[in-house]
Amino acid sequence: MDFRKNMKHRKLVIIPTYNECENIADMIQAVMALEGNFELLIIDDASPDGTAVLVRDHQNQFSDRLHLLERKGKLGLGTAYISGFKWALSKGFDYIFEMDADFSHDPKDLIRLYQACAHEGFDLAIGSRYITGVNVVNWPIGRVLMSYFASVYVKFITGLPIKDSTAGFKCYHRSVLEGIVLDNIRFIGYAFQIEMKFTAWKLGFKITEVPIIFTDRTKGTSKMSKGIFKEAVLGVIWMKIKSIFSPYKLNQSESIEWDSPLK
Repeated sequence: MDFRKNMKHRKLVIIPTYNECENIADMIQAVMALEGNFELLIIDDASPDGTAVLVRDHQNQFSDRLHLLERKGKLGLGTAYISGFKWALSKGFDYIFEMDADFSHDPKDLIRLYQACAHEGFDLAIGSRYITGVNVVNWPIGRVLMSYFASVYVKFITGLPIKDSTAGFKCYHRSVLEGIVLDNIRFIGYAFQIEMKFTAWKLGFKITEVPIIFTDRTKGTSKMSKGIFKEAVLGVIWMKIKSIFSPYKLNQSESIEWDSPLK
């Protein structure tokens, strides 16, 4: 199918930020320059470095396609995405993307993820570091091993048939996010990424992995912590137990309400 025939699809890229002033301006320009009229939602957790100020400055240039939600503090990756998902659904977007601000994810790969869903019929496309080996640049070997074997661990415990279960570069068709009871998503760090994939899989959505090259950030500071890793390890066990005693069911609500994070 010709990519241009799908220009009518509304596409929103969600990027949570905390202290990303060194990257955010370049990322905005990169996403705005893509073919396909992508829109961008930045969710900033009161970054003290002025990230939100830079976003507002760029809204003068991209007033119809660049959006900003400002939250009152550092509330976690998972809650940022849940707020973004609800906002996207309430605004009628067809395809919703998760992406990091630091260029570890190549903005050009957004088109490949979109094509996997819009052209090939998948409900969720994951930008995978491990589908064709280990495609990671500039990571220390310890972190590569930790990330790779985390996915092995997830598959062993849960049966989730995904090689990169902690990946944070994704494209959802809106039906996935409508089908998940978003308020029931429990985790906020890496376990959030696993829980969203596991839930989509349990609900029967079609999932694919698209090979990407992941390049570690060259600017700014990583948000990884021991607490986030611990949450993922224990969270996987909790998800498996929950799935046994409480089978996953599609959301039966007729609509998704977006609650302002500023309330």
